[in-house]
Amino acid sequence: MERTTTSPLRLPGEIKILAHRGLVSEFVPENTIKAFTDAVAAGADVIETDVQVSKDNVALVFHDSSLLRLAGLKKEVSELTVAELDQIDIGHGKRIPTLEQVLVTFPKIKFNLDIKSQKAVAPAAATIEKLKAHNQVLISSFSESRRLSCLARLTKPVRTSAGVNKVLKLYLASILNSRSLFAQIAKGSDALQVPVRRGLIRFDSPRFISFSKSAGLELHYWTINNHVEMKRLLSLGADAIVTDHCDLALATLR
Repeated sequence: MERTTTSPLRLPGEIKILAHRGLVSEFVPENTIKAFTDAVAAGADVIETDVQVSKDNVALVFHDSSLLRLAGLKKEVSELTVAELDQIDIGHGKRIPTLEQVLVTFPKIKFNLDIKSQKAVAPAAATIEKLKAHNQVLISSFSESRRLSCLARLTKPVRTSAGVNKVLKLYLASILNSRSLFAQIAKGSDALQVPVRRGLIRFDSPRFISFSKSAGLELHYWTINNHVEMKRLLSLGADAIVTDHCDLALATLR
């Protein structure tokens, strides 16, 4: 199901603030219930998080495929069951939550879900379907095929951002100065989640921003942690920033 909803998540005249993996601090690891609670308390508009899958096919909220960085274990997340993962401390007594647990805990909060593997697609979609959380989520992935695969499993429209290949095609259309081609490629997406630049490619150029706006796409820039850059992107017309410091962003932009 490629068609999406069109209503923006932000209020008119405001830039949307996406808390990257929640609000992480010295004693609060990323992508945990506590990190999301703190982000919500700070006033973030949306929680940006990641979806992996367990051995028993349960959608989990976790960024890495491996437990090495956060838990010091040379194990893949997909090699362990939910019950086994629930015994693993990923920092200061915190555990890896399931996607269902997160969506149920925060029923009024919007989530930007980055699908991290093909195996995570079906369980992520099943969780959204089970909870009827279509209006609560935006589906994203660096992989265009994973994104489309997840959308195809949903019975109702959800908001979605374009994968890398689609973003690059849109950039090329802007370089060719073809608004019609840009608009054609943009169909089926609500947002572009992009860095400010990638090598020689500038996603903050006036032309790219203009083309995106004319095609009805929101522009979300990541990962923006400097208050000067936050203000600059706001002045250029950014619709949202993804940041590790949603508290700083709120103090700067609201």
